[in-house]
Amino acid sequence: MSLDPLQLAALSAILRQGSFEAAAGVLNVTPSAISQRLKALEERVGATLVNRTNPATATEKGARLAKFAEDLALLEAQALGEVSAAYRPAPRLTLAVPADSLATWLIPALAGAPNLLFDLRIDDQDTSGDWLRRGTVSAAVTGTARPAPGCDSHALGALRYVATANPDFLDRHFGKGVTIRALARAPVVTFSEKDQLQHRWLRQITGKALHPPSHQLASTHGFIDAALHGLGWCMNPLSLVQPDIEAGRLVLLAENEPLDTPLYWQVSRLMAPALADLTRRIRSEARAKLLPLP
Repeated sequence: MSLDPLQLAALSAILRQGSFEAAAGVLNVTPSAISQRLKALEERVGATLVNRTNPATATEKGARLAKFAEDLALLEAQALGEVSAAYRPAPRLTLAVPADSLATWLIPALAGAPNLLFDLRIDDQDTSGDWLRRGTVSAAVTGTARPAPGCDSHALGALRYVATANPDFLDRHFGKGVTIRALARAPVVTFSEKDQLQHRWLRQITGKALHPPSHQLASTHGFIDAALHGLGWCMNPLSLVQPDIEAGRLVLLAENEPLDTPLYWQVSRLMAPALADLTRRIRSEARAKLLPLP
């Protein structure tokens, strides 16, 4: 079954822009034309592709088709090269990446690929690979070496984390030492219910699975502010908090007890040739900013 590229473009634009009107503006056609193209595509595949909500969202099949359209545009851009650069919009690439990688090392690599538009899905490094398994992204920065089905996995390096708190918090909650009892009671900050870094560090230094009271705060820099203001203790990338540690605004809960988190770049084999330049940039940036893996 062949699919009309104009209809696929309409689907992608609706989902990116959130409405038929905005999609029409991006594609320089009327809202009626957008509606007709989507209706024809839905009839072609025999399924509803867009939830007519505000904003418009994809059905499960709609998300898969939109991803197919995105991949098609990227492959076409690679095939045509510079011939099409002046006449076509930059292709869009959807990636799943951890927030801490964005905050510490990944952005320069993305900025080095100016001919791509990025749609970033922020997720924990332990679960970002799930986006690949669902077929909704073309590549991901993950915490697991084992490649998702149909993907290649490239080792990047390790991001070093340290457990930090402000001095007053340390005195208040760990006045008698960083003991198992104190660690089980002191409030901790977690990124989300998926975030296991704090629990992994607790198990590393105590050998036990502790479950302290926790705040949830889905922000890398929010983590640092939370530690600075005594909201709780948390794991922060060392590269981000080194100045605060040196200035005494933050202290380590335990000396010589970092947590090194391995990272991998996983990319769909189908899209790997089109993403070869981005892969080179990401691996180069990772070598410069991350610790080598053992």
